[in-house]
Amino acid sequence: MASAVDKAVAFKNDGNKAFSAHDWPKAIDLYSKAIELNDEEPTFYTNRAQANIKSEAYGYAIADATKAIELNPKLVKAYFRRAVAYAAILKPKDALQDFKDCVRLDPNNKDAKLKLAECQKIVRQLNFFAAIEVGDEPSAAEGLDVESIAIEPDYDGVKLEGNEMTQEFIDDMIERFKNGKKIHKKFVYQIVIAVKKICYDEATMVEMKIPDDVKLTVCGDTHGQYYDLMELFRLNGKPTDKHWYLFNGDFVDRGSWSTEIALLLYAYKWLRPHGLYLNRGNHETDDMNKVYGFEGECKAKYNERVFKLFSESFSALPLATLVGDKYLVLHGGLFSDDNITLDDIRKLDRHAQRQPGQAGLMMEMLWTDPQTAPGRGPSKRGVGMQFGPDVTKRFCDKNGLEAIIRSHEVRMDGYEEEHNGKCITGESPFIPPKRSKLTLCQSSLHPSTAIKQRTVAHTSMSAQIIS
Repeated sequence: MASAVDKAVAFKNDGNKAFSAHDWPKAIDLYSKAIELNDEEPTFYTNRAQANIKSEAYGYAIADATKAIELNPKLVKAYFRRAVAYAAILKPKDALQDFKDCVRLDPNNKDAKLKLAECQKIVRQLNFFAAIEVGDEPSAAEGLDVESIAIEPDYDGVKLEGNEMTQEFIDDMIERFKNGKKIHKKFVYQIVIAVKKICYDEATMVEMKIPDDVKLTVCGDTHGQYYDLMELFRLNGKPTDKHWYLFNGDFVDRGSWSTEIALLLYAYKWLRPHGLYLNRGNHETDDMNKVYGFEGECKAKYNERVFKLFSESFSALPLATLVGDKYLVLHGGLFSDDNITLDDIRKLDRHAQRQPGQAGLMMEMLWTDPQTAPGRGPSKRGVGMQFGPDVTKRFCDKNGLEAIIRSHEVRMDGYEEEHNGKCITGESPFIPPKRSKLTLCQSSLHPSTAIKQRTVAHTSMSAQIIS
């Protein structure tokens, strides 16, 4: 009969197979079973830490790596993975120390040396910005004379005339982006400045009524995956006067086409300000954009001013949308205080706070996640917290809601109803009934384009998820 240690190794090996298949939840479950049988083996914790990193459960990854270090203080892999997790949740000073320990223990570790240098640069930048921090900076649009910017004679795209967006320009832009081309920086400036003004004038919580002859599609994270967005539009239809869209944050970062997605969504918003809606996500923030790629992409494809204009426009985005008085759509989730109501969201002055910070209402709206256990718990991400089904029920009952609709998380099996149907997170595609008024789509980083068919009813509305 196999010993507990042997069974633990078998679970670990199966976990490695699941990890290789990119099935992070299964890998985590198998590593956990290995730990239950043998909680003194540090590699089980480092393996689970890596699976948690892939699942963006950075808080859990930090705990696992810390346990591995307690068991083996010389385990370089544990320091490295904890550092990666710290960096992911924007704690570069903590990451810096762990990368230093990696290099101390393994002076020839090229990856650790590279990460250490990157981390040192970030910490120096943060210290510099903190030292020179002053009051409100002037807008990046100040002194920018867009009208005087000349369009080169060899520019072969459709032009914006009279400072108004047209469907012709959008159609041309879509094809240009498909072919690896850019639009002229003059049009970039016009689009971002126009949409910043439109969104700035919207409420912190937009309150939307869907006309009888209109369908609304809610989309989760697109994360710079332009061709995923094109597939989403192919399957579900492009925005029109009779087909509204709400993009629920995280348009940018990670993928290589974040500027293309942001500009396309902004162009649609300018064309149909009351037919395309944008909620802010946790990646529409300066600190995330500096770490996860959007700032660098803006500078590489256009210039630093474009990033600064986008940053200002992200700060202007609404934080939530109330659909038909029954569905609250927001990127992250609910709150650490049961007394929070829709009125508190309405009163939140997002213009005074620009960036969400590490605590408070805005941070929780962008960062929190559901959990299966009742009550509230520490965040698996290491930022914010998690809320249980009882928290969701109390919030919905208190505010007269059918459910909250959120994105922010990968769902390996696709669309998922949680908390007795009152918390909806989506990933996988399915086709709604003909008479559906509300559909949901999430286009995340999933390679699959398969379509699953399924119907989930909520009063007169249903949901459709596309990845």
